[in-house]
Amino acid sequence: MSSPAPPPAQVLRDALEVPPVTGEALLVGVLVLAAGWLLGRVVRWATRRVLHWRGRSPSASEIFAALAQALVIVVSLAAALTLVFPSVKPVNALGGIGVLSIAAGIAFQTVLGNMFAGIVILARDIFRVGDQIAVDDVAGTVTRISLTSTVVRTFDGRKALIPNSVIHSQVVTVQTGYEQVRSTVALDIDDQSDFALATEVVEQAMRSVPVVLDDPAPQALLLGVGSATVHMELRFWSGARQMETRVAQHEVIVAVLRALADAEVATGSDVVMVEGGPALLGALARPATPGR
Repeated sequence: MSSPAPPPAQVLRDALEVPPVTGEALLVGVLVLAAGWLLGRVVRWATRRVLHWRGRSPSASEIFAALAQALVIVVSLAAALTLVFPSVKPVNALGGIGVLSIAAGIAFQTVLGNMFAGIVILARDIFRVGDQIAVDDVAGTVTRISLTSTVVRTFDGRKALIPNSVIHSQVVTVQTGYEQVRSTVALDIDDQSDFALATEVVEQAMRSVPVVLDDPAPQALLLGVGSATVHMELRFWSGARQMETRVAQHEVIVAVLRALADAEVATGSDVVMVEGGPALLGALARPATPGR
């Protein structure tokens, strides 16, 4: 008599060389995985609290806490597999996870590149949510930092997503990296003016602007000579945010032009140059017509 055919599940298990699984081992594996999930939640909460206590940004605290939780869950998953399948050694389980990681790395190079760049950016903590940055042609306020990208709201109200690999490899200007920044305004004055008087008037006008900081003190420096004018550069310090610098420039220009007008110091707009071209020289050399 021929022996009865094994059930399809047994045939599939034998073909895949999967070791037999007992109900007790499966229950223990599930309990280990559940314990690992709970432990991961505790580790995430503790990591977030510790990083917050050390002064790290909320984005960095949340991301690194999530990574710590994921690491605990992966380790608990490997432990559960070894309990469910006793013939599988922990080294083999970790090796399988490593092989899967390599395969995923090859398939998702761009995504993983952005993720590793995001980890570096968050670890350095150079800028945070709320800071104003400029990367290439994008400038605005950071609204979110994730593992793969940084979200920036531009100064004209648009939403820009910058891959973290771009931020990691490009020059990033953090406008709010310090509490105050220096702004400059160019000004032309008549080359016949009293330069000492003009400098004093301009610096006094800048000091009278409330949003201009007294330390460092504002400066008016002569930088070059033009056609009938002298180039002056106005330097002053104000708050670091974009609107603060724009308001400071506006108020400085208004105050300086008003002070120069009161002091009767001519600016570049007051100087009118007439160049004698061939037509003008010919008209001047032509004798006047009688009766005109």
